[in-house]
Amino acid sequence: MNPNLLFDFTVDKEKNTIRVKREFAADLDLVWDAWTKPEMLDHWWAPKPYQTKTKSMDFREGGSWFYAMVSPENEIHWCRADYKKIEPKKHFSGLDAFCDEDGNVNKEFPRSLWNNTFSENKGTTTTVDITIQYDTLSDLEKIIGFGFKEGFSAALGNLDQYLEAQFQLRKEYKTDNRVRVCTYLNFPGNTEEAFLFYQSVFKTQFAGGGIRRFGDIPADASHPPVADSIKKMVLHVQLPITGNHILMGTDAPKEMGFTLVQGNNMHICIEPETREEAKRIFDELSAGGNVTMPLKDMFFGAYFGEFSDKYGINWMINYQNK
Repeated sequence: MNPNLLFDFTVDKEKNTIRVKREFAADLDLVWDAWTKPEMLDHWWAPKPYQTKTKSMDFREGGSWFYAMVSPENEIHWCRADYKKIEPKKHFSGLDAFCDEDGNVNKEFPRSLWNNTFSENKGTTTTVDITIQYDTLSDLEKIIGFGFKEGFSAALGNLDQYLEAQFQLRKEYKTDNRVRVCTYLNFPGNTEEAFLFYQSVFKTQFAGGGIRRFGDIPADASHPPVADSIKKMVLHVQLPITGNHILMGTDAPKEMGFTLVQGNNMHICIEPETREEAKRIFDELSAGGNVTMPLKDMFFGAYFGEFSDKYGINWMINYQNK
């Protein structure tokens, strides 16, 4: 953790509470999403070497999050959180508990009431103020004895790394949500060579932080590590060419299951102004076609999906989350 960021862990045995205040180097929108979207929670919630796997989530008052924490030996601990009150991007509360694989609460372990409050600090950092309430002092002492402080601190450390990677990518790739249309090119391993050629022709500079490589992908326990043979291949590159048009590209190596032929090596990339418009275009344009990547939030900070329409034309929809 960055030593300049706030971290406070306090136990109050008179009130049977634990209070954690943690500051993160990311904006409020991103931190809120990281706590309320299952595809993001699964990246960081469980302390290493455990991994979180969401079975279902209904983030609303009266809804619940049902998930498992899985060890490398495939030992599974089922958990559920029942949401009570939600004020978007300000606060949410809920009851947390261990349970069985059907969601029935395990009464042998203390159930706790969580109150989480979010506040942005001048758009550069966000503080999460967490109060965890237990029914009795013995419940509080039991959970502390299980190593809660160490485990939860490790999980928040995971979140630090995840937010840092996402926030950096968001800042580099697109700084606003102005509508634009791009052309996205796939290559079998020579993207860098091709884009250096295009750069020499159009005499422009790479945008969005330059050439990003597969070795830059943040570590993710749910996926195998990137093979050494492809770490230097191009993950993403942007080059303004002419008429305000952007050329984007990536390597699509066979080692990751790609097979390129003429016809699947080029996409039209649409970047709408809003998330709602991104979903509308994706749903309507993909009707009757073949969805190759469902529209969802991605590690690089975008709401992204791709498909071939019913006429065989390849499309990408990319809304950059703020």
